[in-house]
Amino acid sequence: MIRKSLIYKTEVEYGDYTLNHIQGCSHGCKYPCYAYMMAKRFGKVKSYEEWIHPQIVENTMQLLAKELPRFKDKISLLHLCFTTDPFMYGHEDICQLSMQVLQRANAHSVRCSVLTKGILPIELAELPLQNEYGITVVSLDDDFIRRYEPGAAPIHDRIDALKALSEKGCKTWVSVEPYPTPNIIKQSLSNILDAVSFADRIIFGRLNYNKVVSEYKQHKEFYNQCAEQVIQFCKDNQIDYHIKTGTITE
Repeated sequence: MIRKSLIYKTEVEYGDYTLNHIQGCSHGCKYPCYAYMMAKRFGKVKSYEEWIHPQIVENTMQLLAKELPRFKDKISLLHLCFTTDPFMYGHEDICQLSMQVLQRANAHSVRCSVLTKGILPIELAELPLQNEYGITVVSLDDDFIRRYEPGAAPIHDRIDALKALSEKGCKTWVSVEPYPTPNIIKQSLSNILDAVSFADRIIFGRLNYNKVVSEYKQHKEFYNQCAEQVIQFCKDNQIDYHIKTGTITE
């Protein structure tokens, strides 16, 4: 796959600019996945089966060589990735390319943020800039993860890899999003927060685009209570936090 451009401005909380050097994602999340829905809607992929067989953007490094000098003074934080996963579980070629992207960005004095459901390599701790490394954790239940994130890394392996980077002095964060309602899975948010209490930042957000959520009549109160719990936990433990827009409602 060849693209004409790579870096673009975004409004997501994770960075002011982003890039997606892969199309598709073998993690195959079934919340459903917003990135997959948009890719299918706009004709980038025809089916779920096509989506879960990712394609690398072959001219990634060539595009970076052109675009980083142009964008480097505008970028506060370059996010990998918004519509795919930079450390896709079981895809060593994608992980290696993502490391090259991070190295090239840092060489241009561009800090990066990373979000993955894969395994963050410990070699990230050797990069020269204070990048921000994140994982998604919405449950500690292995059966739930296998159902809703069928191709992703085991949840405790994700957490262990992030904690190893934290212990190396890296800035780490956790996305607790999309968080499911009790009619999908009954679980303890406290246990999840305790498991990632070493992180520097926690982002919390509701599950969208799933009619099962609306079938849970107390879903507004549920998410309001969860958000309050996250805020209090983070305040008590001196952790930075962000509650995604639309999670708290009247």
